[in-house]
Amino acid sequence: MPQSYNRIWIHAIWATKCRRPIIHPSMDHQLHQFMIQKFKEVGCPIRISNGYHDHVHCLFLLNPKRPLSEIIQRVKGSSSHFVNSNNLIPEKFAWQNGFRSFSVSESVCDNVYHYIRNQKAHHYKKSFVEEYKAFLKVHDLDPRGDELLK
Repeated sequence: MPQSYNRIWIHAIWATKCRRPIIHPSMDHQLHQFMIQKFKEVGCPIRISNGYHDHVHCLFLLNPKRPLSEIIQRVKGSSSHFVNSNNLIPEKFAWQNGFRSFSVSESVCDNVYHYIRNQKAHHYKKSFVEEYKAFLKVHDLDPRGDELLK
């Protein structure tokens, strides 16, 4: 086999520092457009970025030449800097440490895409904590001590 090939979809989730609801509707679109551009710059074609007041979800293809943690840190760091340097909100913007990521089968990519696209409507019915705990349960993960729940 002369060439390597991979196509690994990642569903990544991270929250604002202390899960403060600081992703205001006035800057939401700019933030996600910026993050989409950053993912592209690090060689990760992205299908969608969306979220709610205190967290984001992204669905993207993993760049096999970069560690996942480096990709996410670049997007998080540059997006914080973007929000703060452009004064998109009156308070200081920051992300919480860490993130959660899950591989996504090509066969359910459309389902994950629609789930992320409908985040705002989804959160009128269910809080981030309720959503995230259910997500952890589906993946058989223990919520105790999870940074995103703090």
